[in-house]
Amino acid sequence: MQLAFTAEDEEFREEVRAFLRDNLPPELAHAEGQGFHMHRSQVDPWQRTLNERGWAAPNWPKEYGGPGWTPIQKYIFEVEYGLANAPEISLIALGMVGPVLCRFGSEALKAQFLGPILRAEAWFCQGFSEPQSGSDLASARTKAVRDGEEYVITGQKIWTTSAHMADYMICLARTNDQVKPQAGLSMIIVPMDAPGVEVRGIPTIDGSHNVNEVFLDEVRVPADNLIGEPDTGWTQAKFLLNNERTHNAYAGMLKRYVRRIPAMIDRAGEEGLSAESAAEYRRRVARLEIDVDALEWSVLRVLASEESPALGAAASALKIKGSELLLRAGELELAIAGPQMAPRFKPADQAPYHANAADTVPGKLDQYLYFRASTIFGGTNEIQRGIIWNTLYRG
Repeated sequence: MQLAFTAEDEEFREEVRAFLRDNLPPELAHAEGQGFHMHRSQVDPWQRTLNERGWAAPNWPKEYGGPGWTPIQKYIFEVEYGLANAPEISLIALGMVGPVLCRFGSEALKAQFLGPILRAEAWFCQGFSEPQSGSDLASARTKAVRDGEEYVITGQKIWTTSAHMADYMICLARTNDQVKPQAGLSMIIVPMDAPGVEVRGIPTIDGSHNVNEVFLDEVRVPADNLIGEPDTGWTQAKFLLNNERTHNAYAGMLKRYVRRIPAMIDRAGEEGLSAESAAEYRRRVARLEIDVDALEWSVLRVLASEESPALGAAASALKIKGSELLLRAGELELAIAGPQMAPRFKPADQAPYHANAADTVPGKLDQYLYFRASTIFGGTNEIQRGIIWNTLYRG
């Protein structure tokens, strides 16, 4: 058994670190480290920098603009990207829409969208969840009815991340109600400026505007915007899951927490934290680090595994554990900072922060509150447990 990265992988890691060190704008890294949601105008220039290096789309085939990395190299990049506090860029477009278009899209759709996605000229949102269809996507009710050379789409989507900034939506809609639910779904690209599209923001518990509800009132889109054949949306959705099977383990984010929390304990000690409390926090950090290391080994085992149906269950397990560890890490930061978390976004000269609070506290509570939803988005942990049961014990 190989228990270490190869020399080539370690060389690649150093290449990634050097690139991030030399090119990542410090103001972006600072904002990301504090947990602030950034507008696309802030991160688009960074995406273009990545694209110039050929690194904007790690999960795309090389012939369409991907870097041609091995699964291990993709993982190394994800971890180092997280440790560097590099910001999330056009995740839906690059992580979901691009791979689906590369695999299932027509040549016309590839020509129309792949280049603009890489250059941060086209942002997408994901129109999957609905008020009565959250993680149970097979029950989606939004309809797309063929009318000549167009589809007419009517329905409602909810919890749609970045819809207020997106140019297009990848919409899961029912194109056939005469078959079993999974067999009657299709993916269609919907321009967000099309007549009949209405976006309403949903304030979340952290006070930010990052998710939305989207109403589709007889929205007409070209029939050529259909991805693949009609009624194949479920197959495409499963492809997305397999393509992103280790992303929702949040390994890069978790390693970021493990690295920065000890420094928070040191600063709290300088401000009067008792030695006994500091020792208990360090024990909690050590337990977190052990669990993050175990999660990483699980990710690496999945990446090294041969294709099998059980990998879907493994992806669900990684998502469950990763989201639970995110909450543990955030709770630990809150405990260390204590009441200083309360002012949140007040300027440092107007709030009772300690000397280093401007660099450690603003945004942290809001990030923790936002990540409370990590056990819900991407498929609730309850649904993930059902997938594990069905795969391992009923499959």
